[in-house]
Amino acid sequence: MAGVSGVEMMRSLWTVAIALVLCTPLLLLHGQTPAIPDWALPGSATHKQVPPPADYHRPSTNFDSPVGVFDGMSDIGGPAVPGSASYDATTKRYTISSAGYNIWYQRDEFRYLWKKMSGDASLAADVTFPDANGFGDRKVVLVIRQNLEDDSKEAMLGEHGVGMIHLAQRPEKGAQMKDLQYRFGGGLAGVHARRVGIEKRGNSVAIFVSLQGEPMQQLGPPIEIHFDEPFYVGVGFCSHLPDKADTAMVSNVVLENSAGKARSISDFSYRRVRYIVTAIAAVEKKIAYTITSVCRLLRKSPRSNCCDISSLLNTLELPASSLLPLPS
Repeated sequence: MAGVSGVEMMRSLWTVAIALVLCTPLLLLHGQTPAIPDWALPGSATHKQVPPPADYHRPSTNFDSPVGVFDGMSDIGGPAVPGSASYDATTKRYTISSAGYNIWYQRDEFRYLWKKMSGDASLAADVTFPDANGFGDRKVVLVIRQNLEDDSKEAMLGEHGVGMIHLAQRPEKGAQMKDLQYRFGGGLAGVHARRVGIEKRGNSVAIFVSLQGEPMQQLGPPIEIHFDEPFYVGVGFCSHLPDKADTAMVSNVVLENSAGKARSISDFSYRRVRYIVTAIAAVEKKIAYTITSVCRLLRKSPRSNCCDISSLLNTLELPASSLLPLPS
């Protein structure tokens, strides 16, 4: 080390020491997901998932990039594995991938596609799970949230991988989720509803279900929950596995800044209406079908508030002459 002064030697040693202190943690963490606490592991025959510690939080990661009808998206609660989402305008389908321990207790972890709104709101979508072997308690949610923090006040419709649908709420920031006592499940467990919806009318929130494409019907009574304006409305997905992502698809999304829109006739029902109308118009030009009669055929009920005749014609892209009246 001839020619190197003691001062220079000490300076070099300090440089190496500082580099080791700064870089060693990064080297150890590179390529690793955060450690998964025991409470976050999914429930099984040998393990019970319990609420997180009261002071446990992870920051959300937010992206203000629009996707489809949504203003942005977030990894709520900082899942150990980052999520992703994309939109195919041709198929009108959103593909959402996410890990996350749960959307429950006093905090959530999931990928959330959202729009900031005020007033009344309607949200509806078709839901599918591409992997039939995914974890049974994974869930797609249609959720209204006060903010993007992991413990936000919220009201949600959850559709689980096993087919269960329920309405739940976190009535205040940091509170435990409350689940209504009615659920779509039991004898129908394993049956996946084709389309689900949630609506906010004032402080009242209700959910709607269509099993096979028939007009949406309300499932159970509404809940009462107040949101300060603006709030967030959107769709999300959680694999229910804290360190493993899964995928769900939602399509034909309706998101409107008014109540009542989630109950509009679904795409499947519109196709049935178009078939009925055009078939009858081709057979008998002199008999005209009213919208009430067409909806009665679909609902098998004299009640019909599906939509008005002009909106039906616009949606079906049919001229007024195509609708001919149904004999009473």
